[in-house]
Amino acid sequence: MNVRSAGALALLALASCAPAPAPIAAPTQAPADTRNELSRWQARAQSISITRDDWGIAHIRGRTDADAVFGMIYAQAEDDFNRVETNYLNSLGRLAEAEGESALWSDLRMKLFINPDTLRAQYAASPAWLQALMNGWADGLNYYLHTHPEVAPRVIRRFEPWMTLSFSEGSIGGDIERVSLQQLEAFYGRRQGGPVALAVDHSFREPGGSNGIAIAPSNTTARHALLLINPHTSFFFRSEQQVASDEGLNAYGAATWGQFFIYQGFNERAGWMHTSSGVDNVDEFLETVVERGGRHFYRYGGEERPVTTSTITVPYRATDGSMAQRTFTVHRTHHGPIVREADGKWVAIALMHKPVEALSQSFLRTKARDYASFRRIAEELKANSSNNTIFADAEGNIAYMHPHFIPRRDDRFDFTRPVDGSDPATDWKGLHTLDEAPQLLNPPTGWIQNTNNWPYSAAGEHSPRRESYPRYMDVAGENPRGIHAMMLLRDRRDFSIPSLIGAAYDPYLPAFAQLIPPLVAAYDQTPASDPLKSRLAEQIAVLRAWDYKWGVNSVATSLAVFWGEELWGRTGADARRAGMNMYDYMATRAPAAQRLEALAAASARLQADFGTWRTPWGEINRFQRLTGAIVQPFSDTGASIPVGFTSSQWGSLASFGARRYPGTRRYYGTSGNSFVAAVEFGDSVRARAVTAGGESGDPRSSHFNDQAERYSTGNLREVYFYPSQLRGHTEREYHPGG
Repeated sequence: MNVRSAGALALLALASCAPAPAPIAAPTQAPADTRNELSRWQARAQSISITRDDWGIAHIRGRTDADAVFGMIYAQAEDDFNRVETNYLNSLGRLAEAEGESALWSDLRMKLFINPDTLRAQYAASPAWLQALMNGWADGLNYYLHTHPEVAPRVIRRFEPWMTLSFSEGSIGGDIERVSLQQLEAFYGRRQGGPVALAVDHSFREPGGSNGIAIAPSNTTARHALLLINPHTSFFFRSEQQVASDEGLNAYGAATWGQFFIYQGFNERAGWMHTSSGVDNVDEFLETVVERGGRHFYRYGGEERPVTTSTITVPYRATDGSMAQRTFTVHRTHHGPIVREADGKWVAIALMHKPVEALSQSFLRTKARDYASFRRIAEELKANSSNNTIFADAEGNIAYMHPHFIPRRDDRFDFTRPVDGSDPATDWKGLHTLDEAPQLLNPPTGWIQNTNNWPYSAAGEHSPRRESYPRYMDVAGENPRGIHAMMLLRDRRDFSIPSLIGAAYDPYLPAFAQLIPPLVAAYDQTPASDPLKSRLAEQIAVLRAWDYKWGVNSVATSLAVFWGEELWGRTGADARRAGMNMYDYMATRAPAAQRLEALAAASARLQADFGTWRTPWGEINRFQRLTGAIVQPFSDTGASIPVGFTSSQWGSLASFGARRYPGTRRYYGTSGNSFVAAVEFGDSVRARAVTAGGESGDPRSSHFNDQAERYSTGNLREVYFYPSQLRGHTEREYHPGG
């Protein structure tokens, strides 16, 4: 799509109307701090203010949108430059330049899609307003490095505007990461052309995802729409910021490190929450390839087409610190790049790759002030491929939107598996319109929820109907969090910010409400002569009396989680062979002896690790932040705090993905609730929020871990959206570089 089409030009009223600064030249070896450039940065910085509140959160204001972007990225770099740079090392396929040969294959995967020369050309052809934002971004980072000579980038010593196009959508784990690195290495590495069988891990694994809930005015005490923003990501993945300009920008929320738009958040009139979608819009095609005369061809219909072949060079840091490189001959068909081999055929992958449109949509929607403008941006650009959206606005609208990039396909084929690329009928046939995908606007229920489950329960009985859509619109199905959310939302008309937060931290665990009764029944049916009968009597008594609610003082939670993880690992392969989801298999098909043996093993592990199986959950499940490292270290001797909520696998809406690490007995969380906000839209916007740990990545900062206690207990703090709210809560105000 050409983003300078008539429809896109109509959207520019939402963007900066100021003329773009002169584009920065292509990368050179010249030093960044030339006299003219430094003068320009310093002059620009004087038009930008950064106000740090008493939680260290940056509130940025600029004259233009581009000025605000300059300040926004400057503040991010102040808080955690390492995470900013690392995200671009990953998105540009340059991680191996910092981390060595271990990152070679992730870099090759990125370079199959990301070409700097192409991105430079797309930057040059971008609308002036978007160029201005990209220029402001590069200026802000380069000025930060100039004013902080003590900061040593691992690789990128000068940021160029086009780099933003490599990282244009704020999700954790983009579509490109669907490509298996192991199979990519098998195809392009030493075993080029040889298939590889991937071992299937059936042990318990933390699910990814997020929660979004919108409440209509009819179901609230103040008659204002409410929005719950609850992304589940790795901790410290996003920066909490407010970014505003004199051109109408005023967005608050979570920005992924290194990006210049609020990804999950709100402005004065509207809010948006993205959840990972179960839509199938990344497809693999089996290509029938023959070699003739030293060239490769692939079959397509009644013809043979030449395979496109090129080379990609991947630099990497050798073990002695010097730079080395490997060059790969890579292949692609009209479906996409070849990423592996299966059943004697090459496998091409097709996915969305629209950097300009994606970056445009990511920014423009932060300025949308109602549902109509938010939807118009989505309809025009269609550059959200992986996320559902839960929306609410001050007009009282609540809405659910499926991803906007959904290829139209022949539903006779199962696109969850590789399809025959030689059959033209398997090709993508344009994109679905938004009206052709599941959607909701102001359902009679007065609520909408999505927990990475299917859209067919998003509004209870008023949800989209599954039979009305192609199978590929959802391959996720229902999950325990969705069941939990519906239980909390049905028939309730008294929601407020506090009660919405209460729902977000409701301690009920619906998966165990399904799984524990069959365990107790198995015990009751076990003969008294069985040694497990006496060995497990006390544990069963605890679980029989349990109300299925987590808590830091709950012994039953500890016992249930350890048992659930043990049974999951024992039954995973059987459930897969039976074609059943894990919860149904464990509840209905797992043998009684297997259930009891898993409980005995869980009890023994608790006993060995903690001295007794009667260990409260808060003694096991802990939040700890010792360093600012991206891969965190953990220690049982280090300071930590208890966390009551569990993995989302068991239906906990408040998610805490935790496990043991080498040298630890306790579980330490690394993912789950990261940024949480409850927002009310009325004549003015009100919100409460919390960020895991704190805003700063520097252990020396008072804001490194100052939100940890609030995070662990769900005690969200007031959001200072208006200048009047910042009065008395301001630590400092300054210009970038000041």
